[in-house]
Amino acid sequence: MAASLGQAVAPPLELGDTSSPPPVTFENFDLPLGNQRQLGAPHPDGTVIPLALRPATADHFVPDLDGVIETIKALQSRGGILTKKLALHGTLLFRGLPIHNADDFSRFAHAFGYKPHEIIGIVVDRPVLAPNVAPANEAPKSVLIYNHNESPQVPHAPEYIFFYGHSVPEKGGETPISSSLELFRRAQQEIPDFVSQLAEKGILSKVTYKVDKQYEGGSTLKQAFGKEIRDGDDEATRRAKIEAQIARYGRGEHTTWEWTDDGIVLTHRLPAIRTQPGTGLPTLFTGLAAYYRNAEVNTGARKGVTRQLFGDGTPIPDEYLARLVKITDDIRVLHKWQRGDVLVYDNIIAQHGRQPWEGEQSDRVVMASLFDGEQVPGAYSSDDWAQVVQALEA
Repeated sequence: MAASLGQAVAPPLELGDTSSPPPVTFENFDLPLGNQRQLGAPHPDGTVIPLALRPATADHFVPDLDGVIETIKALQSRGGILTKKLALHGTLLFRGLPIHNADDFSRFAHAFGYKPHEIIGIVVDRPVLAPNVAPANEAPKSVLIYNHNESPQVPHAPEYIFFYGHSVPEKGGETPISSSLELFRRAQQEIPDFVSQLAEKGILSKVTYKVDKQYEGGSTLKQAFGKEIRDGDDEATRRAKIEAQIARYGRGEHTTWEWTDDGIVLTHRLPAIRTQPGTGLPTLFTGLAAYYRNAEVNTGARKGVTRQLFGDGTPIPDEYLARLVKITDDIRVLHKWQRGDVLVYDNIIAQHGRQPWEGEQSDRVVMASLFDGEQVPGAYSSDDWAQVVQALEA
């Protein structure tokens, strides 16, 4: 169980010798069964997900946001203590912080020192609420968003994801958490042929973008690639500007597109297996289980927006995808939100999602902030199609 093991591997975060200790000390604490678990191989014995942290509040001391931010910066300045915790646990939970709105959340997330991620080819509507902060997902409350790494369907994905629970429902609306490292290890053991084919072929990811949004909470073609489009541009100019944004992926022949009457279909050949920087451990960086599971339970226009095939264009058998869902169900936990919680994911090695909830759509308001790491996750294969690079600057 997570309770004792969490304490064994996650002592309070110390800065070491310093003449000016920061104003806040973070201590780890235990979560209820089902919200936290011990990770399996290849994680070290006793590693839990998520690692839950809160300010140590002796004598009822309540930290202010400036003090929290100063502490975050101090921890990161000493060898990236929190980044290393993320690389070990995959997900951190911060609870009891004085974060009350989008601006507070933005300040906290930026304190980690990461570079804000520019989304190229966005598939959901994310209006800006504060610097580098947007709604996590505005799909209807009945829609299941199953476990996935962020942006696996496009070449340019963030490394770090921050979620802030601004408003939380009484029932449902949990955020799943699971390890992509553990998912790869289990899949390699239980469906080795599937993993071998992923390694050999990669995937073809076909993403449809339409001029108008395709479903509630979805993006438009202009939101995805039209940041340079101006009023008065003719059709040829608009298309040229969109194609220039697509070229920023830097994928050459491995990203192609076809214009349609009402939009464009992009096809990317991508690795579904990558390696964790620093360890070289293989991780299933994918949304394959999510596309399969979402299609089972969701109806309407969301179906068919993204299609995933093996890299040679052949269909992926449902039996493999169903098995991937079963493994994911076995290894994931569901984060039960408390107002003000912040979840931080290392997107290379941890997957997230969203459970449906009861009540009103407005009962659950979760905001997101995305950031890049120092390097793009490594390739598991030496083939050219498996080499993913950082997107070109605008």
